Amino acid sequence: MPENSLPLYTGLPFVALLLLIAVLPLAAPGFWEKNRKKAAVVTIVSLPMLFFLASNFPGELLHSLKEYFSFIMLLASLFIISGGILVNGDLRATPAVNTAFLAIGAVIANLIGTTGASMLLIRPVLRTNSERKYTRHIPVFFIFAVSNIGGCLTPLGDPPLFLGYLRGVPFGWTIRLFPQWLFTLAIVLAVFYLIDRHNYRREAPSDLVKDKAAYVPLGIKGGINILFVVGVILCVFFQVPLPFREIIMMAMVLLSLLFTPREARAGNRFTFGPINEVAILFAGIFVTMVPVLMMLKEGGAALGITKPWQFFWITGGVSSFLDNAPTYLTFFSLAQSVTGTIPGSSVNAISGVSEPLLRAISCGAVFMGANSYIGNGPNFMVKSIAEEQGVNIPHFFAYMLYSALILLPIFALVTVIFFRG
Repeated sequence: MPENSLPLYTGLPFVALLLLIAVLPLAAPGFWEKNRKKAAVVTIVSLPMLFFLASNFPGELLHSLKEYFSFIMLLASLFIISGGILVNGDLRATPAVNTAFLAIGAVIANLIGTTGASMLLIRPVLRTNSERKYTRHIPVFFIFAVSNIGGCLTPLGDPPLFLGYLRGVPFGWTIRLFPQWLFTLAIVLAVFYLIDRHNYRREAPSDLVKDKAAYVPLGIKGGINILFVVGVILCVFFQVPLPFREIIMMAMVLLSLLFTPREARAGNRFTFGPINEVAILFAGIFVTMVPVLMMLKEGGAALGITKPWQFFWITGGVSSFLDNAPTYLTFFSLAQSVTGTIPGSSVNAISGVSEPLLRAISCGAVFMGANSYIGNGPNFMVKSIAEEQGVNIPHFFAYMLYSALILLPIFALVTVIFFRG
């Protein structure tokens, strides 16, 4: 069966799976909370496509499964290793301290991933602010800065960028997104500081006295895991080939499990549940997305999406409600098709994508994953932990009101300054 004969209906399992992932947590939370039920849904939707691809496009299926293996190994290694680093302490909950927490988290997200940085810092942030009352905004901005926007500078930072790396984007290319990263992050942090300062002034004097009295310097348990994180970073940076890269990652994970003090993971309330969920869902995504990527690469240019600003907003808009990793790959394939139709655009192309389009897709996927709780994996993790700690965090639509009022104007500025072409 030739590639250009793929019927449109072969893309329906991909669309159906993404819609189920977006809708079921809201419509049937009791059903969706069990990973075995997620696995059943994924199997029902993706198994027919698995057989179809194995019969007609075994090469494309094998390539996608290799990418899935590498993708999950990176996420799992960073998640497990960072879960062994416990940050203790209770600092004074001033606006400056809180802003510094977010800024530091945004930086280290590029080394241990947005998931790792979120799990490492959200509990110290909440503990620091536990004596305050007006803290509803803090987890929201944490999701904005640490769980999403921060992880834009390396393929380790956010899953979409690692998928780009697996598709041939050089490891160091993402550092070219530094101007967009710095501009966006600086405005988000500035807005957070102003809101937090306003709320800090509303706090009762007795609560601020309690906050000052509860001060405990920061400390770290499980610091040996920093060495294991460095091991993962180096094997990706030096482009160790498959499967040796994944073997090294697995070795770093085993060393982490062996040498991490038990109280460090206990203090983080570490479980394998979140990474098991990611592995289950993405197994189906990497199978069902194959025909969609093939169709976009072959005929995507006919859709009329050719400008960087279009790719920024369309990639970001879809990433807001469907996971940003498969969204990135979808529009990456579309951009490959478009690049081939624009005279001269392929001269300096990165893995077949013109650099302006690749910048727009990368920033759209990473930045706008913050627009809703379902845009990026760490978002819901942070929400769950905040609720567990008794924080009155906004519900789904109230959170989107925050993102609409704060993030969308910032993204409009990003468009005008960086993606007008």
